[in-house]
Order: sequence, then structure tokens, then C-alpha cells
Amino acid sequence: MRKIVSIISILGCLILLSCQGPRNDPSDENWTNLFNGRNLDGWKPVAGEALFEVNNKEIIGYAKANSPNTFLITEETYGDFILELDLKIEDISSNSGVMVRGQFDPNARDGNGLVFGYQVEADPTERAWSGGLYDEARRGWLYPLDLNPKAKSAFKMGEWNAYRIEAIGNEIKTWINGQEVAYVVDDIDAKGFIGLQVHSINNPEEEGNKTYFRNIRIQTENLSPTPFQGDVFVVNTGLNELTEFEKEKGWKLLFDGKTSNGWKGAYKETFPEKGWHIRDGILLVEGADGGESSNFGDIVTVEKFSAFDLAFDFMMSEGANSGVKYFVTLSEGNTGSAIGLEYQILDDERHPDAKLGIEGNRTLASLYDLIKADKQTRFVKGPGEWNKGRIMVYPDNKVEHYLNGVKVLEYVRGSGEYRDLVAISKYKIWENFGEATEGHILLQDHGDEVQFKNIKIRILP
Repeated sequence: MRKIVSIISILGCLILLSCQGPRNDPSDENWTNLFNGRNLDGWKPVAGEALFEVNNKEIIGYAKANSPNTFLITEETYGDFILELDLKIEDISSNSGVMVRGQFDPNARDGNGLVFGYQVEADPTERAWSGGLYDEARRGWLYPLDLNPKAKSAFKMGEWNAYRIEAIGNEIKTWINGQEVAYVVDDIDAKGFIGLQVHSINNPEEEGNKTYFRNIRIQTENLSPTPFQGDVFVVNTGLNELTEFEKEKGWKLLFDGKTSNGWKGAYKETFPEKGWHIRDGILLVEGADGGESSNFGDIVTVEKFSAFDLAFDFMMSEGANSGVKYFVTLSEGNTGSAIGLEYQILDDERHPDAKLGIEGNRTLASLYDLIKADKQTRFVKGPGEWNKGRIMVYPDNKVEHYLNGVKVLEYVRGSGEYRDLVAISKYKIWENFGEATEGHILLQDHGDEVQFKNIKIRILP
């Protein structure tokens, strides 16, 4: 019996160690400790008034009411590296994060200084976006965890959490407690400091709440990137590029950035001769009179798709109206834009269509004329800025729309609820609208200039 218990104990230890992910041997000579466990030598606080102290080989940050975000940053800067540390949060108000390749402008905010750049999130709220990547004081969220919902459970409130961050070349990858979390390809910052955040709070009753950090170490030489094993979505801010990881997972570009290969005019055999252009890796439709498919016409993929994950970047001109349609069959014989389910592209502030339909179901990222996108203003980029759209159609007919990494709606094609919505929409005249087994992807010409890039798709099994 004792032998059996011993074997079980050993197996349990091995399983526990395997769940810790790619954390390396502490004796590895490639590691350098960034925190000596005794004092804050090599670090300095900036931008806010929160206090940091060292106790029991831990850095403790104390929340300060009515102070801006405070960061304890390294005096040294780093380019390519692998960083590991432990982080603990005890109160839900203590949002935190780890700056990587961070930047600091000492003259900003009337000389009080401003920290900006990549921040790996520590989010104790129900939102649970810990390990996601945020661009502090600049572009906002690059990798919300709606893009990897399986990782939302990785962070443990009130416990030590093992963070691993790899910033190698233009790739940033994160792990929490061995769970693969975020994968971002971006080249805006190649070098910067490491920083530990104590987030701003407004409630004086929350003052003094603690955030803890320990075992902070870094590798800067002989770096060996750890490959992700799971099915993790990649946010790639390059221009019409795919990583090797994406290719391995079945992603392919629908637009190569150079030619119209794979596209044709709706109800046509060839690509439109005018109105649609490819310039510097961008696919754009000219602005005209605002008419629906009455100028240069829509374009569709030559290929048809059934269950898929489609991602695309789009930029609207002021007051623009357009859309990305899916399950387009081109069989209705109608005039105007081809019939299909539509991810709405719209300047909600300036285009009158935003006020039409039912309860906002014609606004940006909505399922046009059927379901309103539930989105927050801070996740919307206006005219002249690039937005990231995403449409996921699962084999069981569940569909999800995303805007800038945040899920804004979901529904099930062919369900009773779906058919009830169709019955009170403009699509009620089309039998079995949106329920085809496969169809084309369509980019709409609605008479306004809209630009597209980074159009990629993966077939879902």
C-alpha cells in the first residue's frame, strides 16, 4: 500500500511540474535576477505616487487614492528577452500589469511623466483578461482575452501566479501558470524597460491594497523561443503576413496584398476593372455617391466556405457605409448588393443608417438588420483608423462577431431565435435566409471609400 501511495505521490508531482509550462531551471546560468530580494536597487518609481517596498524577498506595491498609475521600472532597458516573475493580487480593485519594452516620457503631463507601451495585464475582475496585451497610454488593447477564452481561468486571485513573457523579434507571447495566453506580432517598440504597475484608484477605502511581485528574472542571450502548442489566435499587426505558427494552424491569406487573386466581382467572372484598387498592400474601394452596389459593385471570394474563422482589418472614411458578408450564394437574382449575412461596417456617428433598423441592429459590427453589436466606445476606432474585425462560424452553426478583439455578439444560424429575427427584418422575403451550407465571402461597395488588409481565414473542422 505504501508503495502505491509513493508512486501516486511521484506521479502527482510530475503532473504538477508539467502544468507549470516552460518555466526553466532556476540554476540555469542564462538567467539574471532583476530583483535581489533585499532592496530596490536597479529600479525606480515613476508617473504616480503609489509606494513600493521590499519585505520577505517580495516587492509590495500599495495602492494610492487619486494618484495616476504608478510604475516601478528598471533603470536598464532590454530588447529581446524572456522574462519570468510571480505576481499576486489580493483585492479586486488592484488591477496591475507588467510593462515590457516600456517607454517613459518624463516631460509629459506637466512634467509628472507618462509611461506608455506594451503591458501584460493582471486583471482580478470577472472580465479575467490577465495575460492579455495592452498598449498603455497609446493604442489600448492589442490582445483582449476574448480572443483566447480558455486562458481566462489561468490567473488565480489571492495566489501567486507564474508569469512568463517572451519578447523576441517582433513577437510577444505570454503564459500564466503554464497556460498559453497571448500571441502578438508587432514592431512598434524594439527595446525598453521592464515595469511593475500599481493601478490608479479613486476610492479612498481601497488605499493601501497590495500587489506583490517576486522571483523576477530575465534571459537576454541564447534565447530559444517556446512554441505554442494550443490553438491560440494570433494578433498580427504586420501587412498581409502570416507567422509559421498561423500557417501550421491552417490559416491562409484571402488577399495577398499584391493581386486580386481569389476575388471577382459579384455576379461577374472577373475582378472589377475600376473602382477597386490595390495600393501599397491595401485593398480599397473608391468613394462615389453612397449607393449600394450601384457604382463599382461588390467583390466576392472565388472559393466558398462553410465553417470558418475569418479575420480582417478595415478602415472607414468619414460617414462610410460598407460590410463584410458571408454565406453569399449569388443565387437570389436580386439587384443591388448580393444577399448574405452581413458584418456591418459603418461610421455610427455620422451615417444615418445607425439610427434605422431595430434597436441599433444596423450599427458597426452588428449582424446587419438582425442583431445589435454590444460594444463599448473605447473599443471602436473612428474614421481614418484601422479596426480589426473577426467572424467565427462553427460547424454547429454558432456564429460570433468580434471588433478589435472583443466579442460583440453571437447567435445560431437556423435556430428558432434566429428565424424569429429574420421574420421581422428586411430579409423575410428570402426563404431560409442565411442558412446555406456554404457561400462566398463578400466585401461591399456602398459608394463610400473603405480599405481592407490582413484578410485571413481558417477552415474549422
